Amino acid sequence: MRSRVLSGMRPTGALHLGHYHGALKNWVKLQQDYDCFYFVADWHALTTHYEERDVMERYVYDMVIDWIAAGLDPDQSTIFIQSRLPEHAELFTLLAMGTPLGWLERVPTYKDQIEKLKDRDLATYGFLGYPLLQAADILIYKAAYVPVGEDQASHVELTREVARRFNHLYGRHKDFDARVAAALARLPKDDQRYLEKQRKAFGETGSAEALAKGEGVLKKAAAGIEGWSEADTETVLGHLRGTGQTVLTEPQALHTEVTKLPGLDGSKMSKSYGNAIAMREEPAVVKQKVQKMPTDPQRVRRTDPGDPARCPVWQFHQVYSDAETKDWVVKGCTTAGIGCLDCKQPVIDGILKQQQPWRDRAEQYLANPKQVHWIVEMGTERARTVARQTMRDVREAMGLNYA
Repeated sequence: MRSRVLSGMRPTGALHLGHYHGALKNWVKLQQDYDCFYFVADWHALTTHYEERDVMERYVYDMVIDWIAAGLDPDQSTIFIQSRLPEHAELFTLLAMGTPLGWLERVPTYKDQIEKLKDRDLATYGFLGYPLLQAADILIYKAAYVPVGEDQASHVELTREVARRFNHLYGRHKDFDARVAAALARLPKDDQRYLEKQRKAFGETGSAEALAKGEGVLKKAAAGIEGWSEADTETVLGHLRGTGQTVLTEPQALHTEVTKLPGLDGSKMSKSYGNAIAMREEPAVVKQKVQKMPTDPQRVRRTDPGDPARCPVWQFHQVYSDAETKDWVVKGCTTAGIGCLDCKQPVIDGILKQQQPWRDRAEQYLANPKQVHWIVEMGTERARTVARQTMRDVREAMGLNYA
């Protein structure tokens, strides 16, 4: 059985090249090796853009078309919309009952977004709670991995803490201690003592090494015991971690290789900054935008030598040009052997070459929007099956499964 990966994007309309190189390219690769769940985070979009209801539907489907155009395969990956699954909101609400307020206030991106989006009123419960909603999005699918960049690693760590706290509060059945004792009694004495040693080390220091050693010994010993069940392993692992049985899975951050593509002006690429190239931008517009890109400010005249390190165009060459072209750029720029428009042409050619398959694949969905809606509906139903099972487990653990 393949490990599950989960990730999502806020619907802000058609995606740009920064989205592709920063995340989407890796999503396409991951679907070859993992059970991938990718969702449209429309509730998350409302935490900062709650007044933009008129464009949300168009933004949602424009983004899904870009996903498919980039290579996401609906037969390999589950593509769905967050707001179609009220189970996300239910888990978010239940997790909120036991999550300390300070955990949310210390998330680095919380203060960062407030600083960057001063033009918006973000003094809302929804904005403060969005990292917990994000945790619910991940935990409801019991995802093993979440592909993130370094700036989002704190969100995965918060998710792990939330899962750990939930399991500690609700993972202990009334007879948990008796189950642990019964399971341990079936293990060799030496293994029992070793597990206790590692349990104490993990509890006192949080040593990942101690936890790994304990898990390794348990799995090796259990393999030789007749009638030993997966539930027995889960019970002893819960004892080892000090959490009880695992109801919600602690995910790991999956740090994949990320290509950072800046905006046309050298700063972060963003549609709101007016420095982006859309994934399906028209060729004439791509050419015009790249030709207007600022270059080395010290290269005022055609005859002035330049320095690629000072030029935003050079960062595009790092992504779109081969070694030979980059050598040509460095030599031509530093000696004033080529002009800036000459330098920009290989970038234009590289972007257009990459975009052509995207435009071709998108065409059938633009011509038949119902096909996109059907893909999303099928994905949403697959996701619903998993989400409902998790919520049954959660309600039972919390004692909410009464008639």
